[in-house]
Amino acid sequence: MDCCPRIIPSFPCLFHLLLLLCSLVSASPSSPNYGCEKVSLSVYYESLCPDSVKFIVDNLIELFEGDLLSIVDLRFVPYGNARLDRNSSITCQHGPNECLLNTVEACAIHVWPDLTGATGHFPFIYCVGTLVYERKYTQWKTCFEKLGLNSKPISDCYSSGLGKELELQYAAETNNLQPPHKYVPWVVVDGQPLYEDYENFVSYICAAYKGSAVPTACRAKSFSGI
Repeated sequence: MDCCPRIIPSFPCLFHLLLLLCSLVSASPSSPNYGCEKVSLSVYYESLCPDSVKFIVDNLIELFEGDLLSIVDLRFVPYGNARLDRNSSITCQHGPNECLLNTVEACAIHVWPDLTGATGHFPFIYCVGTLVYERKYTQWKTCFEKLGLNSKPISDCYSSGLGKELELQYAAETNNLQPPHKYVPWVVVDGQPLYEDYENFVSYICAAYKGSAVPTACRAKSFSGI
């Protein structure tokens, strides 16, 4: 599955818009009460995989438009097509740099468990993904300064071996997927893989949602054939 490069908005503009949307979703007192009937959305990916990065940078943004995120439990699993050897060493599809960034992003998810906000892991993953998209992934550490984040917790997580333990957990989860994943990104909604239709994930989320307060994005979606 090849990724066709697209022209995306400049990072500062798009990212500031993303943060604004996140704050509106999480903090608006007038937001409807969606209860606890959230739809799970799991993204199994690799940090240097072009298709994974394109999905995170180009497609997942749709989650942050309007009130859609309020019905979704989004989680990331940075492991993908890596291979776990008998001695528990991990070989990544796109080489050692991908292993590094997979582990760094696993640490970010652990250190900053909130999805969004001032110390949310999605802004960091998005920032790194944007640099990968622009073929500047060696500058990933600049995301700490851009987002006003303290790099020490991530450095400690990586150097202490905790990051490796997190990756081994993600390896076990990914390798035990049923049905097994075939490629990345492998997008799963409420336990059901979307296969090659993953870019249409919003329609699957809306179809799976059982709550009474329907987000605006779901009112406009057609679920025929899902």
